[in-house]
Parts: sequence; structure tokens; C-alpha cells
Amino acid sequence: MAGNMRGTEPAPTHAPAPGAAEATPPAARTAQAVEVTAAAQASAENFPVALRILPARYRRHLMALYGFARLTDDIGDEASPEERLRLLDELDADVTRIYDGTTPQLAAMRELATTVAQCDVPAQPLRDLIQANRQDQLVTRYETFEDLVGYCRLSANPIGCVVLHIFGAASPARERLSDSICTALQLAEHWQDVAEDFGKGRIYLPQDDLRKFGVTEPDLATPVTGPRVRALLAYEVARASALLDEGAPLVGTLRGAARLAVAGYLAGGRAALTAITASGYDVLAVTPHPDKRVTARLAIQAFLRGR
Repeated sequence: MAGNMRGTEPAPTHAPAPGAAEATPPAARTAQAVEVTAAAQASAENFPVALRILPARYRRHLMALYGFARLTDDIGDEASPEERLRLLDELDADVTRIYDGTTPQLAAMRELATTVAQCDVPAQPLRDLIQANRQDQLVTRYETFEDLVGYCRLSANPIGCVVLHIFGAASPARERLSDSICTALQLAEHWQDVAEDFGKGRIYLPQDDLRKFGVTEPDLATPVTGPRVRALLAYEVARASALLDEGAPLVGTLRGAARLAVAGYLAGGRAALTAITASGYDVLAVTPHPDKRVTARLAIQAFLRGR
């Protein structure tokens, strides 16, 4: 239930909209190039809620959400830096087309339009995901943990909101629990990817926490994870774990496929944090990845216990 949704199934194959080749403006053609890359990557990634045991109607909608999230992230990370804001604006325009009832330019957005219509998905979560990627172009450091959580409200929490709509389970109380899980999942990804993010010029570890633990930016540039960095990561992992536990009762409010999917998300976050801990918080030499067997065991436990 975060912006880092990952998939084992290929993204849907789409035919272009009638006349799209002639009518598509240059910005959309560039966005379509990013879209092709995003679709190709989908088949190589791990998207737990798209498990084949979920009913096909849910898989289709979840993959449509994944396709949109993947495309948004790839525009924000992989497109030419000077093009990113313009392409994100074009993506936002396609969101407007969905809710205006006109045909979106991008194939992923046409698939998402079906999900929006059938699941009554509101527009704001989609716009928030786009805004998070706009923010990534302008903000590369976060002063406080609260500032970072504010970013997660845009980059991660909207995914959980849409997922709840897909399962027909959205309510204010459930969305509050979902927000805790989604924020924790986003934090877990950031703590796994400290080195990768640093290579892109971004540091998600809060600046006041770096100062608190005596960590400097050069400490994050080395492949050797020093003791101060490890202590900082232990602190941040504990924070993310507490947020997961805070949102975990959401599982117990759900039934059937929705319960299974959310238990899978929760387990993915717990397994990721477990992998970081098991590595001794060594996140600079290699990215800690969870064991799939551990993830499966944690998912079964969450499903049965309802948290």
C-alpha cells in the first residue's frame, strides 16, 4: 500500500486509442516512451497483492493502479530532468480526462479509467501521487521526521486509499489505519534504498536525525556502513515498525480477498524491516531484500491474527 508497489505479473497490454498516433502531442509521446519502459519493468518486479490467488477482477484493478504508480514514478525518476515536470503535468491532464469522461492519451491511464469508473475511485489520491513526484524534483532533503511523513501522505498513503476503493472497503476509519501502513511501507523502502537514493541526489533520512546521530552526508557516500549510520538506521527502522503495528488492525476489519491483499502488504513491510535488521543495518554496501518465505509466513500470520 505504498508508492513502491512491485509486480510479478506483466502490465496489461494496451492498443493505442483511435487516432492517438496522429493526435498525440510531443509531451505525451515522450510520456508514452516512459510508459513502455514502465510496462516492461512490471514483469520483473514483486507485486504481492496481484497474487494469482486473488480473483481476476481485483487483479486487473490492482495492476491498473500499479501501472499508474509505476508510470508516475518512472517519469519522476527516469525521464530527462528538464522534461519531468512537463510530463507530470501531462499525466495530470490525463487524470482530468478520466474524470471529464474524455479519452486519456496514455494507455495506462485508459486502463486506470476503467478502475476509476468501476470502483468509484476519487481523483485526489491520483493527483497526490503526481504531486509527490513533482515534489521529488524540487525537494531533496527533509529537515524533520514530520516533514518526511508529510511527503509520505502524497507518495504512499494515496495507494492505500485506492486499494480500499478497489475492494469496496473504503471508510474514514480504515483509511486512517491504511495511512499508517502506507507511510511505514514508504519509510521501509527509503531505509532499504539509502545508497540508491543518495546516488540520485536525495536523502530521505531526516536532517535532524542525521545530526542527532552524528551522521554526515559523506558517511552516506561510502560503501562501508559505519556504526553511527547503523545506529541511525536502527532508530528509523523502529519508527517504521511502530507505524506498521499501529495500522495492522486494518487487516482484522477486512474479509476475503481484501484481507489477503492487505495482509500481504503488511507482511511485505515487516519482512523488509526484518531484512534490514538482519543485515545489521548495513544498507550502503548492498540493499537488504526480504526472504520470500519470511514474507509468506508473515502474511499468513497477519491474515489469521487480523493484524
